[in-house]
Amino acid sequence: MDVMSIIIGAVVGFGVGVGIAYGLIKKSIQNRSQQIIKDAEADAEVIKKEKIVQAKEKFLQLKLEHEKVINERNKKIQEQENRARQKEQSLNHKLKEVNKKEHDLNSLKGSLNQQNEILAKKQEEVDKLKQKIVTDLEKISSISQEDAKAQLMENLKDEARTGAMSYIKDITEEAKINANKEAKRIVIQTIQRVAAEHAIENSVSVFNIESDDIKGRIIGREGRNIRAIEAATGVEIIVDDTPEAIILSCFDPVRREVARLALHQLVTDGRIHPARIEEVVAKTNKSINEEIIETGKRTCIDLGIHGLHPELIRIVGRMKYRSSYGQNLLQHSREVANLCAIMAAELGLNVKLAKRAGLLHDIGKVPDEEQELPHAILGMKWAEKYGEKAEVCNAIGAHHDEVEMTSLISPIVQVCDAISGARPGARREVVESYIQRLKDLESTAMSYDGVTKAYAIQAGRELRVMVESEKVPDEKANELSFLISQQIQNEMTYPGQVKVTVIREMRSVNYAK
Repeated sequence: MDVMSIIIGAVVGFGVGVGIAYGLIKKSIQNRSQQIIKDAEADAEVIKKEKIVQAKEKFLQLKLEHEKVINERNKKIQEQENRARQKEQSLNHKLKEVNKKEHDLNSLKGSLNQQNEILAKKQEEVDKLKQKIVTDLEKISSISQEDAKAQLMENLKDEARTGAMSYIKDITEEAKINANKEAKRIVIQTIQRVAAEHAIENSVSVFNIESDDIKGRIIGREGRNIRAIEAATGVEIIVDDTPEAIILSCFDPVRREVARLALHQLVTDGRIHPARIEEVVAKTNKSINEEIIETGKRTCIDLGIHGLHPELIRIVGRMKYRSSYGQNLLQHSREVANLCAIMAAELGLNVKLAKRAGLLHDIGKVPDEEQELPHAILGMKWAEKYGEKAEVCNAIGAHHDEVEMTSLISPIVQVCDAISGARPGARREVVESYIQRLKDLESTAMSYDGVTKAYAIQAGRELRVMVESEKVPDEKANELSFLISQQIQNEMTYPGQVKVTVIREMRSVNYAK
């Protein structure tokens, strides 16, 4: 029993202790919670006050900014109002000026209308006075106004006719004086010339025939064959008393050669008439072009020059039929090429390049059409176009100091060109100027519309111009010859007179198929 009492008492005591402890702990927790709540409330109050203060500061700041924006906007509005007010004042001022000018203009118009009325009245009075004077003059002179005009025109015609006759007389006298001077010059030059065959070679060719009977066949009925040959080739055919010979005269060696070969073929064949002449001349032109290419190839082979462009080979071949101051251009170029090779070898330079430049240095002198560029610049452009090296191109362009020399080959070509042309008898500048004058004559005629061909013959004293019959009627042919002669007279220098002949013919061709 004592043990159970003890156990019960212990249990009861333990329960009482637990209850007391629980009460104490709960009370402590309650006190702590109340303290935390009080602290939190105090902190919340502090934070609330801080936020209120911050909100007030932010509000004040926004209010200040808003007031600042409003002030600036009010200021701009005020400025705009001021400007608008100034513009309005300016417009009012201008409107007043416009009104004033309009009033002045209306006044001026009224004044002008009055003056126009006065001028119209004055003009009417002048017309009446003029008519009265004319009427009085007709009464005094007993001649009408139309008759007076006719007499005045007749007097002007007589005066113009007299002036023209005087002009013709002056031309005739001048031609006589120039003819005497030309005759003396020819005699002096004939005495001074040593190598006469070179001068003949540059201007005429002699075509030998077996008998003088062939001359009549070449001339044809009423000269139709010889006219056809001259029209097709541009070469003057001179048939004189020279036995068994016909002279071909032209400044262009290619034309002379075409005419010589064509005549040879016509005489050999025996059929000589205008249609056959045109056919043979066309074939001969083709043959000459082939011979030119062959000459260029043979020249390159002889000089050991390889890889030349076909067009440059053709240009080299054309040099055979060109002369420079009376010196054959191909022979001159071959001579310059050989001199350049020798000089380059002595100086230790590229011999083949120097020889190439020497051969090509004058290619600009044989253009198919007349060019305005100097021949050195034209030749340089051709060389560049057809793939020649820069040293060769520079040597061609610089051999007359047209461009600056940039390689050692350039001065060599220049020196060798001077050596070849400076030897006695190599060149004659009179021939070159003569040929240039003939070319200028032909170019002048070709510049007119409707002209198909133009040939300078008789040593430049006659210019024959072939025209298209569709474009140039008969009445215009005379006008065309006059215009060409006037242009030659005003723009060119020449001895004596130049006869301009315009040839117009109608051809009708059909084919039977």
